[in-house]
Amino acid sequence: MPATLSDPAPADPAEALTAAVRRRFGAGAGVDNIVQATLGGSNRTLLFDLVDGNARRRLVSREETFGGEANPFLSPARQFAIMAHVHAAGVPVPEPVFEYDAADALGPGFVTAFVSGETMPRRLLERPDPAGLLRQIAAAAARLHALPVPAAGGAAAGHPLAFLGDIPESGDPVAAMRLRIDALGEPHPALELGLRWLETHRPPERPRALVHGDFRNGNFMVGDAGLAALLDWECTHFGSGVEDLGWLCTRSWRFGQPARHAGGFGTRDELIAAYADAGGPRLDAEELRWWERYGLVRWAMYNILQAHGFERGRRSPAYAVCGRNTAMMEYDLLMTLSGKYD
Repeated sequence: MPATLSDPAPADPAEALTAAVRRRFGAGAGVDNIVQATLGGSNRTLLFDLVDGNARRRLVSREETFGGEANPFLSPARQFAIMAHVHAAGVPVPEPVFEYDAADALGPGFVTAFVSGETMPRRLLERPDPAGLLRQIAAAAARLHALPVPAAGGAAAGHPLAFLGDIPESGDPVAAMRLRIDALGEPHPALELGLRWLETHRPPERPRALVHGDFRNGNFMVGDAGLAALLDWECTHFGSGVEDLGWLCTRSWRFGQPARHAGGFGTRDELIAAYADAGGPRLDAEELRWWERYGLVRWAMYNILQAHGFERGRRSPAYAVCGRNTAMMEYDLLMTLSGKYD
C-alpha cells in the first residue's frame, strides 16, 4: 500500500508554534518572523524566531508529511534521537531543541537551531573552492562512519540508536530496495533489471557503520567557513559507510557536472583520497560505482513515491513531475549499466 499523507498543518501555524514554545519556555515566550521554507521530501519546514524578553533565537520546525506502511522515512522522534546522538559526538548537525508531543497542534515533528548558510546545489558549485568543500564533506562522512554502532545480530539494547536495527535498510540493501519498490505497486522493468545487476555484482562487505542515508549536494548547509551542517536525517540506518559516498556520486546529484562525480564538487578519485585523508578506509572506485547504481534505483523509487503523494493531495508541480523523473532515472540507470555513462 502506498504511503499516505499525515494530517495537514494547522490553519494558523503562529498560534500553534506560540503554544508549543510557551509550554517549554514559559508564558513570556513568543514567536515571530515565520517563514515556510519548503514542503520537503518527507517534512514540512517552518523557520521562526523564538522571542523571550529581549532575547531572540532563530529556530526551525520540521513536521512529518508522509505516513503509512510504505513510508520509507524515519519518524520525527527517531530523527530527533539520531541528531541528538551525532550532535553530541561532534558531527556537524543543527542542534536539537525539542520534540513536539501529543499536546502540541503541530507534529509529529521537532524543532532545531537554525544554521545559516546556503544549500542550493548550483550555488554551492559556484563557490571559489569546491575541492576544499569536498574535503570538508569527506571529513564529516569519515567522522560519522567512525561512530560506534551495535554489531548485526548482536546485543544492541544499550545503544541509543538500537531502533535502527529493525528497519529494512539496516539489513540487506538490495532486499530492502526490492521491498520498497514492490510496496509501491507499479511495474518498472528497468528497476527490476537494476536490482538483478546489484544482486549479481555485490561489493565486499564492510564493517557496519551509521549511514546518513541522504548524503548529497542539497543536504549540505554551507556557510562562510565551509560545511556548517548535515541536514535531513530521515533515511539514516546501519550499513556500509560507502553507501553515503556512492549516493553523493550518483549521477542525479552532479547538477550539470557529469565528470565531477562527487556531487559536482570533484571527481570520484578526489573523494576517495579526501575520505582516506580524513581517517576513513581507502576505497575502491568500483565499490563506489556499485552504490551509485544502487542510488539510481533508489532515487527512481523515491520519485514514484513522490508522484503517489501528488495523486493523494500534495498538490505541487515539484511532486507532479516526479512521475516523469522516474523515467529519467531509469534511462540514466540503463545508460550506466551499459557503460555509456560513468
